Parts: sequence; C-alpha cells; structure tokens
Amino acid sequence: MELKVLADVGLVGFPNAGKSTLLSVISAAKPKIADYAFTTLVPNLGIVSYHDGKSFVVADIPGIIEGAHEGKGLGLRFLRHIERNSVLLFMIPVDTADVKKEYAILLNELEQYSPELLDKERMLAITKCDMIDEVMMQQLAKELPRNVKHVMISSVAGTGLNELKDMLWKRLHSTFPANHVD
Repeated sequence: MELKVLADVGLVGFPNAGKSTLLSVISAAKPKIADYAFTTLVPNLGIVSYHDGKSFVVADIPGIIEGAHEGKGLGLRFLRHIERNSVLLFMIPVDTADVKKEYAILLNELEQYSPELLDKERMLAITKCDMIDEVMMQQLAKELPRNVKHVMISSVAGTGLNELKDMLWKRLHSTFPANHVD
C-alpha cells in the first residue's frame, strides 16, 4: 500500500528553496528548517488561513533534484506526493544561477515521472527576494517563463506573502483552464 499526501497546494523545488520556511510562516506548521539539503524527508502539511474564515492546505514536499525521476535523492519517494495536489507552486530562490533553467529541470522531472503532472495548475514563487532590490526584481521578472504566473516573495521579511495567498486562492477557485495566466 502506498500513502500519498493530499493537499490543495504542493510546494515544489530543489532542496533549500525555502519551502519549509514558507510553510512555517503562512501556516501553524512547524517543519524542521536547516541550511542543508534534504532537511525535509517527509511531506509536512499546513493549513493556511485566508479571508473570512476560509483556508486551504499546503504540502511542503521534500526537495527534488535532477534525476529524481530515476530515484536520485529519494526522488521517487518524493515525487509520488505531488500527484495529489491541485496546484503546484514551484519555488526557486532568487540567487539561483538560472531561474528558467531550474524551472525547466523541475518540470522535466515531473514529466519524466508522470506526464499527467504537467496538466496540473502551476505557479512560480521566486524566494529569498529580500536579497535583491526592486530594480533587480523587475529585471528578473522579464526573464521568467511567460506561461506561468509568478510572484516575488521573502518568507523571512514577509514580502509578497499576501499576494501569494491571493494568487493561490484565486487559482484554486478559478474556472480558467490549467496554466491560464490571468
């Protein structure tokens, strides 16, 4: 028997992308947070409070690495939890050498594991944005993939978190087809 996490939003990214930190800030969940790869070994769930008593569930999925679909880095164990999420929030740190390339690698890992995962709603959060200024954010935004809605956030500074929750709520309750950028 195989147990898979069921959540509204699944946080997808490489190790140390800020997934656990985000979950700890937007929910009451207390995942282990440390500055080394694979701190998170099992998914953590958090209930995110939204306006007027509404809420949604977010799953902190352990970090995925290139080759995860082949079992690298416990990849198969982690990838199975992505199947039961309505929206996938890809999280990429602002200090990544090539955000577009990292996003493409993550998408490829999902596709190689199960092509149906590409049919899921996707959003992109650029994390750790407290490390750059507004001008750099605007320049980076021009380089991001055009087919996915994005938001710049900093879980530590609290920047962009309300916008992120609004985007997630709208996406979870949208009637638009998957990956429509509104």
